[in-house]
Amino acid sequence: MNESNIISKDPLLLPLTIKKLTLKNRVMSTSHASAMDDLNMPDIRYQRYHEEKVKGGLALTMFGGSSNVAPDSPSLFNQLNVASDKIIPYFQEFSERIHQHGAALMCQITHLGRRGDAQAENWLPTIAPSAVRENLHRNFPREMDQYDIDRVIKAFGQAALRCKDGGLDGIETLAGAHLIGQFLSPMTNQRRDSYGGSVKNRARFALMVHEEMRRQVGDDFIMGIRMTLDEGEGGLRFDEALETAQILTSHGGVDFINCNVGRMDTELTLVEENMPGMSRPLVPYLELVGQFRKAIGVPVFHAARVTDVANARYAIRDGLLDMVAMTRAHIADPQIVNKIIQGEEDRIRPCIGASHCIYKKPHCIHNPASGRETLLPMVVSPSNVPGKTVVIVGGGPAGMEAARVSAERGHKVILFEASPRLGGQIQLAAKTSWRKDLISIVDWREAELEKLGVVVRCNIYADASDVLAEKPHHVFIASGGMPAEQFFPGAQLSVTSWDILSGSIQAAKNVLICDHTGRQEAVSTADHLAASGCSVTFTTIDSHSATEMGYTDRIIYHKKLAAHGINTHPYLKLTNLIKQNNQLVATLTHELTGQLQQFVTDQVILEAGTEPLAEVFFELREHSLNKGITDVDAMAEWSAQPSISAEGYYLHRLGDAVTSRSIHSALLEAYRLTVFL
Repeated sequence: MNESNIISKDPLLLPLTIKKLTLKNRVMSTSHASAMDDLNMPDIRYQRYHEEKVKGGLALTMFGGSSNVAPDSPSLFNQLNVASDKIIPYFQEFSERIHQHGAALMCQITHLGRRGDAQAENWLPTIAPSAVRENLHRNFPREMDQYDIDRVIKAFGQAALRCKDGGLDGIETLAGAHLIGQFLSPMTNQRRDSYGGSVKNRARFALMVHEEMRRQVGDDFIMGIRMTLDEGEGGLRFDEALETAQILTSHGGVDFINCNVGRMDTELTLVEENMPGMSRPLVPYLELVGQFRKAIGVPVFHAARVTDVANARYAIRDGLLDMVAMTRAHIADPQIVNKIIQGEEDRIRPCIGASHCIYKKPHCIHNPASGRETLLPMVVSPSNVPGKTVVIVGGGPAGMEAARVSAERGHKVILFEASPRLGGQIQLAAKTSWRKDLISIVDWREAELEKLGVVVRCNIYADASDVLAEKPHHVFIASGGMPAEQFFPGAQLSVTSWDILSGSIQAAKNVLICDHTGRQEAVSTADHLAASGCSVTFTTIDSHSATEMGYTDRIIYHKKLAAHGINTHPYLKLTNLIKQNNQLVATLTHELTGQLQQFVTDQVILEAGTEPLAEVFFELREHSLNKGITDVDAMAEWSAQPSISAEGYYLHRLGDAVTSRSIHSALLEAYRLTVFL
């Protein structure tokens, strides 16, 4: 099917008109705090990040997640400041940049209310409709008086006008757990005056905000609101949200509603409800939003784990949404719409819901270029000198990425992998409970390597002779690592998660897991074994488990370990292990007090990171052109490695073959070393 037929037949590619704005298709990216601002302004880095999405074909990119309208709404996560005219020239430049690609641009504006921090930025007390503390940001807000209400309403109006003067196509306010939503919710609005009590009263502040914005910007400018449809027990419920929406669309000039669900006032509700990730199913709220759309008379937008084209297409085709927001999916692959149009839907890099883009804003766990648009190309272009022979040893994430990018550049690529299949440590990580979708990182690259004609040779433990037999121009050693050897008495009696998850050693009934890293391996294994019926005791050298993980993953693990009844013993390091009466006696030393504590168990699983497995690198190093040296200055400048005018091969190490690191680190290293070949 040619491109014109695809466009005419695909519901995702139908246009949508809102007032005088026609959006060229039904795919969008919602506002999010990308932490890419420069002094709270959307400068070139910020603009380029969004430009890549519209170059990829989407119709609307919304930006400025939680952009502040007033000085007592502080910047906690690098938001934009829309409370100053200084931002208008940035908006004008931004608008021109996006409009040249035929896409629309809108900003989200808000006041954090109790969600702020009295000890951040201007050090002003937080304000809220009522003095109800938020657990997540831990501040006690001051109850707003009429002066505060009038002041903030005026600030919203002025911020909206700045957006219009900046050439934007529209704005949305953020309700949810922010100030407008705090007035809407009976959980946070306990007032007894005309702003509290009934739905009509609780909606009064939101209505006044939107009326003032409409007065400032006129009738043609597009205004929307992002609001929650259901906060659960004690909060705003669906019928109240619907009544509120009808008030705002009838009297407040609201042109669209961007729907989300749940609360965001604790780490758990933020991760499980408001911004669901890998631990939740795909499109968890789509049917509820569709029900809302049937009862409301304005276009409805929605984003929440809409990560794949099939669900996005279903949402539009069946009338559940007017615009489908694939926000995190576009961080994984900004080229989604282009690939649909080109008939290459199967080549879309999948969003796996790892929430790495929330923890390390806005970097995708397996798209190294996202958030680095001014440093790295998003689309790999053909090399000016194609046809080089590139040999890669190791088929984990780093090796696969190096092979993919080198092949995209037009080089001949041979990849050696010692095991029967590609994927490295991801094959083990994906065996555990809710992180199974990690395997998509491997599956997508494996499919790409096949399409690109990469020669993959599994079950070969390559040595220097195997590599040199290919007469390479570039060699990348991505052979990974092995569990780091430990040297305390009895260390040989312990096993690792690799042993258990690979099936090489069977788990015992009673297991002690000693975590010396704070990463995912130990907690994933604990969750996996407890779910399998093992009795698990967990110790960590840190103050709590999963310390090194982002809060989006950490809180899920804390919940799962608690659900299994696994108690975490903090600040304990395994220092001695002996066998006694067919059991193991583990002695652990308290990191703070030095006191010893003993545990008797059937099996000890110790996690202490990995050490490089790179013998072939050292075999090849002396005869390589660059002596195996990766120039750190070139890496820091995000440029190509120095070249040498001589015959021979360049040699580099990647990923865990250098040192124990994360998936994203390994992929980034591979990308930045091969994208300039």
